[in-house]
Amino acid sequence: MFESRIDLSALKSAVESIRAEVAKIIVGQEQMVDLLIAAILADGHVLIEGVPGVAKTMTAKLISRTLNVDFNRIQFTPDLMPSDVLGTMVFNPKEADFGFKQGPIFSNIVLVDEINRAPAKTQAALLEVMEERQVTVDGVSHIMSYPFFVIATQNPVEHEGTYRLPEAQLDRFVFKINVGYPKLDEEVNIIAGYHTRKGVNNVESITSVLNPADLQQYRTVIQSLHVEERIMRYIAQIVHATRNSGSLYLGASPRASLGILTTSKAIAAMNGMDFVTPEHVREVVTPVLRHRIQLTPEREMEGASPDEVIKEIVEKTEVPR
Repeated sequence: MFESRIDLSALKSAVESIRAEVAKIIVGQEQMVDLLIAAILADGHVLIEGVPGVAKTMTAKLISRTLNVDFNRIQFTPDLMPSDVLGTMVFNPKEADFGFKQGPIFSNIVLVDEINRAPAKTQAALLEVMEERQVTVDGVSHIMSYPFFVIATQNPVEHEGTYRLPEAQLDRFVFKINVGYPKLDEEVNIIAGYHTRKGVNNVESITSVLNPADLQQYRTVIQSLHVEERIMRYIAQIVHATRNSGSLYLGASPRASLGILTTSKAIAAMNGMDFVTPEHVREVVTPVLRHRIQLTPEREMEGASPDEVIKEIVEKTEVPR
């Protein structure tokens, strides 16, 4: 236990450093930053939804800069083919044979911008990579290097020329982070910071905090965090309630339960704690569940949102003491 606490102290310090590096450029998105860090520590992918101009792409870039790993950005468009993402077989005249040319998905952190712009065939090409950490072309599997983390973004208000993500693909994301407009004081700080930097977002000024070896060590420590049986039951009760709610047409699967468990461990470790509390569970339950449930037509007509239904379920679920 003592050795674990030493590791958690170092992890907490690293998390604070990442927050500080991102805050050099991004103001007012602390929750998004923390959830991105938690997802990386929990080895899960993230979907970020928000209107244009709320720093979705910039935050993803800055997070990648704080890790000493490779970064690629893929702009999804309606004419993007699966081979444009995964790679393709190319003829090598010197060897008179075909060889595999890797696509942009072969990186440690991949930012997929406007994921709902690409057709279903290209979206589906991501499924094996996100779940299995490998790409199969012509029957040959190509393993992704460690770590592998996908951050996808989408615009919630402009649906012309977009392709809705299927539930099977949404389930691959451990979090769906909704990014709204900043508050008045936050926007004042954004303007002031932009003015101070003379309109330049110097991404190169961001210092690397973690390397792959550090990340692997911290992930191992997080997995060994103590979770009491009452906390596990609390998680199961919340997820089980989504399957029996009169407000929901589709509830969450056991994968959601595992997502809540792993990310609540990460949140606990980020705060220097070697055990999970109900507060850690409640901190992650909404971003884990909001894209895994579907409202009934009646609740949709009433103008309800998934977040509201999740809040109702959590409030009705007895908190373990």
